[in-house]
Amino acid sequence: MNKSLITNIVAAGLVAAGLVIETPLREPVLATGLFALAGGVTNWLAIHMLFEKVPGLYGSGVISARFEDFKLGIYSLVMEQFFSKENLDRFVADMVTEDGDHLLDFTEVIDETDLSPSFDGLVTVIMESSFGSMLGMFGGAAAIEPLKEPFIIKMKKSLNDIAHSESFQTSVRNKLSSTPVSSDIHHQIEHVVQSRLDELTPLMVKEIIQTMIRQHLGWLVVWGGVFGGLIGLMTSQLSLGIFPV
Repeated sequence: MNKSLITNIVAAGLVAAGLVIETPLREPVLATGLFALAGGVTNWLAIHMLFEKVPGLYGSGVISARFEDFKLGIYSLVMEQFFSKENLDRFVADMVTEDGDHLLDFTEVIDETDLSPSFDGLVTVIMESSFGSMLGMFGGAAAIEPLKEPFIIKMKKSLNDIAHSESFQTSVRNKLSSTPVSSDIHHQIEHVVQSRLDELTPLMVKEIIQTMIRQHLGWLVVWGGVFGGLIGLMTSQLSLGIFPV
């Protein structure tokens, strides 16, 4: 439902009705419709001018024209409010807390890691060693292939044991707690945000903001028509001498 269109149609209908009906309702209805239409149309035009350039109207199309300022605002919001250096330091500090119950869990990362290249590298080393010619008599590298799955399972278990050992955990905590690491994370996020913002065009910025707020801006037209109509009604009553002047 287009609230702006409905409001303006209702206001135009009041104007049309005011032009054909007889007094004493003619002036109140006509004034109400004219003021409501003026309020609705001017508010609709103001909203339209936010997003579109209107020839001859200075300041129209401000969102597209000032998209660099909007990009800068988005950058400041992301980097200074969400991913500020202080927030990252706090996050890293919480992550590497020395609380004994807090464990840096690498299980999921290790489980998702493809260790096939490690097995292939091991096979290559064996085949290029003095054992290669001996294995050649028993089928070569194909003879070792059945060991691939057990090798990967054992390797992941060993990596998990190492990753969750006290010495490894302490080493990772110390590394993450260092200032260079925190700064590196901040610079990487900054680079990602800036790269994405560099891809934005005036049209994309306009569409982003338009999607967020245009539906709600439609109420400006509705209330412009309502208050305009009320003012018109009051004005018509004043002219009829109902209210003292």
